Amino acid sequence: METEFFIFCLVGFLAQLVDGALGMAYGVVSSTVLLAFGVPPAQASASVHAAELFTTAASGASHAWQRNVDFKLMAKLAPTGILGGVVGAFVLTSIDGDTIRPFVLVYLGLLGVFLILRTFRPFPTKPVGARVVMPLGGVGGFLDAVGGGGWGPIVTSSLIGAGGQPRYVIGSVNATEFLVTLAISVSFVAAFLSGHWEEAGALTDHLAAVGGLIAGGIVAAPLAGLAVAALPTRALTGLVGTLVLLTTAFQTVQILT
Repeated sequence: METEFFIFCLVGFLAQLVDGALGMAYGVVSSTVLLAFGVPPAQASASVHAAELFTTAASGASHAWQRNVDFKLMAKLAPTGILGGVVGAFVLTSIDGDTIRPFVLVYLGLLGVFLILRTFRPFPTKPVGARVVMPLGGVGGFLDAVGGGGWGPIVTSSLIGAGGQPRYVIGSVNATEFLVTLAISVSFVAAFLSGHWEEAGALTDHLAAVGGLIAGGIVAAPLAGLAVAALPTRALTGLVGTLVLLTTAFQTVQILT
């Protein structure tokens, strides 16, 4: 039990450090490790989102303190992100979330390549319109709930690719993620209490992992806000694209083996 706690404490620290600095990775990395330990997809997603209630609150507060949050962008993302997350949690507790994962990986892989290529071209400075932001929030929330991670890779990557400034996109997406995570977590609890989610009882077997993810993530969150404020736009965008490709490749290998 203690060994599992410290392993996931390290996982949570590294994942949150990257997530806070680049706007993605905590859910993807944490879910991938949980799945590697044999945790079923629905339980892995519920465990990660339970941990993210604490880490996203700490990360969002850090970004707000560092003035990385665009509250207008956050107001556009939150409503559809919450709705998508609630629907995704209901779907995941009804069917196997692995069915949709290959399609998400193809999308993320292409997006990673696109972002790396964007580092060699001038960056637009105009804000991303609501016609892009609101549907994207819904898709990101849905896939985040279904896959145990995906809000950051999909929303952050897409907004930066559409011309958003990385510093404010990353800060705003991180801050919004707390609201989306809260909605998803409440949905999992509701599914359990209503009897819709019959396999939820085994969640208590993974308390050490969840505790480790929370502890490590909270320690790393303040450091991430400083990192994103200091890194230049091109460096952030290149790192985002590289991270998307690496996490996509890792999960693809897991599916194929």
